[in-house]
Amino acid sequence: MSMNKLLEAWRYPAILLFSIGVSSVGSWIYFIALNLIVLNLTGSAIAVSGLYIVRASSTLFSSFWSGSLIDRLNKKYLMFVLNNFQSLLIIILPFFSTLAWIYVLVFVITIASSMYHPTSMTYITKLIPIEQRKRFNSLRSLLDSGAFITGPAIAGMLFTIGTPNTAIYLNAIALFLSACITLGMPNVEANEELTSKTNHTFSFKLLVDDWKLVIRFSLKNSYIMIIYFLFSAMIVMMTATDSLEAAFATQVLSLSEGEYGILVSIAGAGVLVGSLTNTAIVEKVSTAWLIGMGSVITALGYLTFTSSYTFLIASFGCFLLSFATAFANTGFYTFYQNNIPVDSMGRIGSIYGFVEALFVIIITAIFGVAAEIISIRNVVISASIIMFLVASTLLILNIQPSKARFYRNISKLNE
Repeated sequence: MSMNKLLEAWRYPAILLFSIGVSSVGSWIYFIALNLIVLNLTGSAIAVSGLYIVRASSTLFSSFWSGSLIDRLNKKYLMFVLNNFQSLLIIILPFFSTLAWIYVLVFVITIASSMYHPTSMTYITKLIPIEQRKRFNSLRSLLDSGAFITGPAIAGMLFTIGTPNTAIYLNAIALFLSACITLGMPNVEANEELTSKTNHTFSFKLLVDDWKLVIRFSLKNSYIMIIYFLFSAMIVMMTATDSLEAAFATQVLSLSEGEYGILVSIAGAGVLVGSLTNTAIVEKVSTAWLIGMGSVITALGYLTFTSSYTFLIASFGCFLLSFATAFANTGFYTFYQNNIPVDSMGRIGSIYGFVEALFVIIITAIFGVAAEIISIRNVVISASIIMFLVASTLLILNIQPSKARFYRNISKLNE
């Protein structure tokens, strides 16, 4: 492919990646600044924990119905509206000085954020040709890893020269910029296509019908949904284990706050190195192996970390688990885009996102209680073993020769 054709093919994907990168960096700045604002306002760690409960509850609430709207609205303009809506609410957030109102605003902001992810996933699937998706997803993982490192760094710098409110305003600007970039992107949906979808009045019956559609698709495409469920199980176990990470590092491994900070930095380096390596080799590795081996190595990293007794072994485990996530995520996103019908992707993604968020809350709560009753080490080691068994099952199912058609650069959507 000539340079001119390459530039033309990647013009809009590159612009979209830039928009995603700006939004991701802003999200990390907002996340850290919001924690500090609540902590400064209340002086209570419990109040900060309440933010996590509010965000999880908001995701549950929105995932129940948002997919029905997403699949029936223009994705480009919905992304534009959602980003601007978040930007507006974030701008007014620092003017509220009561915890209850901050929780309310965070709840609404998270609804918009939760809707944005499945909307953008559908838009990306429509915009990016099949042969470019794996490369695009690897670059997206690289941007996410960069945001994971640069976002907190920028937030820290802003805190030294200003206040958490300054960081909040910067995120609002980032979201507005992302929205403006989105407005310049192509419209990937025909008007008549959307008109046929919006003929039905939004109602409880419509929601029930959409849930039935997702269930029918799941039963008809059992292999696709088994892979989806297993990968979601990995996410649930990782999230629940991560909730005990700080306590494990400081209370079980007896690391100082400084050593724990270094451990987090090593994890950040693992994410970045993994994403760079993933970008370099992604075209040479099949999607099946990206998902399967990425998940297995991630689980091995967690096993190493949770079984460790020294800072050196814990550091290696953190680096390994962070390194492998980019491969697993790239493979799963590509598999998802190539095998989920694009016309119902919003509903499928949102409804299964609802189930995943529900299990994250339940399993995280169970882990927290179990850590108090048994011990933190026993809980996280048990979780890592379960994670490894799930990942191993995922790998075995991924690499079956009879299932190779699900991982080729040929969309199942049009078959």
